[in-house]
Amino acid sequence: MSRSALDLWVGFFVALGLAAILFLALKVGNLSSANAGETYALQAKFDNIGGLKVRSAVKSAGVVVGRVTKIDFDSSAYVAVVSMQMDARYKFPRDTFATINTSGLLGDQFIGFDVGGDTEMLSPGDVIKKTQSAVVLEKLISQFMFNQASDTKDKDKK
Repeated sequence: MSRSALDLWVGFFVALGLAAILFLALKVGNLSSANAGETYALQAKFDNIGGLKVRSAVKSAGVVVGRVTKIDFDSSAYVAVVSMQMDARYKFPRDTFATINTSGLLGDQFIGFDVGGDTEMLSPGDVIKKTQSAVVLEKLISQFMFNQASDTKDKDKK
């Protein structure tokens, strides 16, 4: 094999390797799953969104049905307003419950939809009324420690 043919094959495999690395980077960053299909917008208001980020998944029954597109702060009500783009194939009842969940113990956060039983469906632009904020691990630990400290003080007084 001549030197130029060898250089051509090496260049081909280097280009193939770079394309594979780019594909994996996009897959990990959730950028390759840009939905080219029809979508509709929904919003939800939460007291605390924890570590939720733009491009986080919106899941129902473990299936990704949308993505978080924008996170704002409502300074009049002092809540976070999360805007989502939902896949138009999936419709949800008006009494759907939106919760902020964590994948695994220390994983990424996502919005989970618990479907209700209402016959009327959410329309594009609607605000989900029933929400549950993120569980903040530090807050739980401090509450546990405070309760333990108050229990020992009560025992000492007896």
